[in-house]
Amino acid sequence: MRMLLPARRERRTVDQLLTRFFRDYQLPDFRRAIGMMSRFYRLATPRVIWFEYLDWGKTAGRTYENGNVHLVHPENWKNGRKYNSERQWIHTVYHEMGHYVLWADAERKADGFAYLFVRGVSANGRERRVGDYAMREASLARRKRPRPPRAGTASRRRPLRRRRRSRSR
Repeated sequence: MRMLLPARRERRTVDQLLTRFFRDYQLPDFRRAIGMMSRFYRLATPRVIWFEYLDWGKTAGRTYENGNVHLVHPENWKNGRKYNSERQWIHTVYHEMGHYVLWADAERKADGFAYLFVRGVSANGRERRVGDYAMREASLARRKRPRPPRAGTASRRRPLRRRRRSRSR
């Protein structure tokens, strides 16, 4: 499924506004960010209701059929959670907006929307420099170049390490 997304500049602006709201709690920043997303998709801006916690702290946001979005306020997000990072809260906002925009119950679709919305937008808002790619390629070539043997040591290669399988499954 292909998703229409705003241009990178607008996504970066939305990301910066949400970051500023998370840090300073200025509600106009949040409204502007949500308004930009809603205008792009030609939807009414959702009514956001703030909570200290949802479902005894198990969920961070919820979208309803009537267009209401319930979110945990960043102030409470920081205080009562084990994983309380700024990025996770912003990802939650994108996820709930994915439910609102796509009007889908499918978590996979909302996660995909959140992932694609942030893709290409750097987390700290910096632009990539032009020379970064060439510098990285040059250092990669330098690392692959064989080293001359050190004086007084045997020229024996270290045995290859076997990659371990991940334990996630």
